[in-house]
Amino acid sequence: MEPLLQWQCYEHVHIERGRDWYWALGIIAVSGALTSIVLSNVLFALIIILAACILGLIAAQPPELTTIGIYERGVRVGEINYPWSDIISFWVEEETSEPQLLIDTTKLLSPNLVIPLSDVDPETVREVLQHFAEEKFLKEPVSHKLVELLGF
Repeated sequence: MEPLLQWQCYEHVHIERGRDWYWALGIIAVSGALTSIVLSNVLFALIIILAACILGLIAAQPPELTTIGIYERGVRVGEINYPWSDIISFWVEEETSEPQLLIDTTKLLSPNLVIPLSDVDPETVREVLQHFAEEKFLKEPVSHKLVELLGF
């Protein structure tokens, strides 16, 4: 099936981290784990160490180039399909430094999608989506802003 509109963008902005960042992550994780052990919570200490290791591995990997497509049946982000029945509304945010598409879905694990509109005209995206979903003002989720602030 041919997409009505398709473009590519990176999953997130990659920030190169120096050795100091990884040292700080390790010191914070070890401190938290030792505090948990002192407070007789060994399981939480293991979770802290595991989370820090995962965080370090994720931070080291550059983002992948993802293909976004708008189809007659829904929106496709990489390999994940979001049928129109799962999409509540959308908003094309042009006030940010880089325009982005915000989509509110019924999905439990990914209720809000924030998709960069890197090299596609925001007005074209708006026109195509208006045929399938309601345009409603949406704000970028606080969790997404926090993740960007932390550099992930």
